[in-house]
Amino acid sequence: MYLHVGGGVMIPETQIIGIFDLDKAADSRRTKEFLRRAEQNGTVINVCEDIPRSFIVADHPYHPQIVYISQLSPQTLQKRGVRNEE
Repeated sequence: MYLHVGGGVMIPETQIIGIFDLDKAADSRRTKEFLRRAEQNGTVINVCEDIPRSFIVADHPYHPQIVYISQLSPQTLQKRGVRNEE
């Protein structure tokens, strides 16, 4: 199954490591550092058309991890994943 994260991007659910609330997680110094390094490494993909609300960390065959920035809330993404399982 795939999860639509916005901007026409679909991620295989088996590759998803975590879905995080950008507002809450960005308060952490370690999270800020993780996102900064991902940006420097070119492993951030912005699929936003609006204000970013979440980020998804996923495995990738060519990189250790890819970070997708999405305008969808973590709750919406979780509901989409649950709906796909039914």
